[in-house]
Amino acid sequence: MSKVREEVLQANAVYVRDFGEKGKLALPPVRRFSILTCMDARIDPAKLAGLREGDAHVIRNAGGRASDDAIRSLVISYKLLGTREWFVIHHSNCGMELFTDEIIRELLASSLKTSSHDGKSWKDPGKREGSRQGDFIDWLTIREQAESVTTDVERIRTHPLVPGDIPIYGYVYQVESGRLVEVPDATQAGQAR
Repeated sequence: MSKVREEVLQANAVYVRDFGEKGKLALPPVRRFSILTCMDARIDPAKLAGLREGDAHVIRNAGGRASDDAIRSLVISYKLLGTREWFVIHHSNCGMELFTDEIIRELLASSLKTSSHDGKSWKDPGKREGSRQGDFIDWLTIREQAESVTTDVERIRTHPLVPGDIPIYGYVYQVESGRLVEVPDATQAGQAR
């Protein structure tokens, strides 16, 4: 067993021991809101938003982007589980700003091994044993945070399965300070109608 796996299972045993009444939480989130944010390990959505188990839905992906799957989750969140407000939260110093679709496609074509970044460019250890299947994926990379938050809020707001009465707020989380900084254009675009 790997060290990481062993640590996870030990932590889970402690969690189970202290689980208490959490098994009785209702399925719908108590505070009736959802957060779409990045998978970055430096972001703890529960802490930045003051959440406890059962409070809200948290949807995470690379960049916190409004992908088809993220929108699918948001639609399920309101349609079947009653959320009434949504937050789109990107963050400073995001890895999705370090590459373009073309770069990741070339890295994947080179190999499926982990690439490295030296602060300026990407290096791949492979020798052309990769795959061109990455050419068919829109990687939703980020050029500028506030612009991407606004684009994502606009995409969600105009989606035909999203009702106009759900407000959508746009923020950038500062990994350096823990502060949420509103993106006014995004929140404006996400206003309930």
